[in-house]
Amino acid sequence: MAIFAIMLYANTLAFSQDEVPVIEPVARFINSNGEEEESNNYSGDAPLVAHFMANPKNQGDYTAHYEWRFTREGEAGPFLIRYDEDTEYTFKNAGTHTVVCYAIFTKGNDRIEYTDEYWKDSGPIRVTISESSLEMPNAFSPNGDGYNDVYKAKKYKSIVEFHAYIFNRWGQKLYEWDSPEGGWDGTFNGKDVKQGTYFVLVKATGSDGRKYNIRRDVNLLRGFVENSGTPEN
Repeated sequence: MAIFAIMLYANTLAFSQDEVPVIEPVARFINSNGEEEESNNYSGDAPLVAHFMANPKNQGDYTAHYEWRFTREGEAGPFLIRYDEDTEYTFKNAGTHTVVCYAIFTKGNDRIEYTDEYWKDSGPIRVTISESSLEMPNAFSPNGDGYNDVYKAKKYKSIVEFHAYIFNRWGQKLYEWDSPEGGWDGTFNGKDVKQGTYFVLVKATGSDGRKYNIRRDVNLLRGFVENSGTPEN
C-alpha cells in the first residue's frame, strides 16, 4: 500500500521507506457460512462480526497510538471510537458504515501521522448491512426423508433478535428457540407429536429496527413425501 500523508515534525532526518512506520489496515468478516473473508468494501447481513487490524510495518522504536472511528454514512461524527491496534465489532444496524484507523507514531521529537489526509487518499473501509426480512412457512414434514424435516424460518436477512414458540391447539407450549437458524423437529419431551395443525409465535427485530410479530398455523405432515408431492399410502 502506498504511503500517504506522512507528517514529520522537529529534528526529523531523512528516512528511507523501509525505516518509516506505516499502516496497512485490514478488515476481515465472518460470513453466514462461518468462513472468514477479507475486504475493505463488504456487504452482508446482520449480525455481522468484523475484525479490524491496523497492520503496522517498520514500527521499530516508535510508540504507536491508534484510534478506530466507526461512522454511519450521513451522520456528522463517529458512533464508536476504539483505541486498540486491533479491534472487533458486531454490526447490527442496517445501512453503510465507514471505518478508519488514525495512527500516530512518535519517537523523541519525531512524529508521523496517518489521519485525515491518509484516509482522504486511500478511502475508508466500508461495511454495508442489508435491511431485514423474515418469513415463516406454514407446513413441514418431519418424516426423516431429509427434506423439510425441521420447522424453521423459510427466508431471513439481518435479524438481530429472534424468539419463536410452538403451541398445540390447547395453547400448551411445546418448544421454543432463539435463533433463526434453529427450529422445531416435531417432538415434545423426546416423542413425536401427532400429525395435525399447530401454531407458531415469532417475535423478532431486524437490523433496520423493524419489529416482527408473526402468528400463524403450522401444518405438521408426517406422511408427505417431498419428491412426489403426495402423502404416503
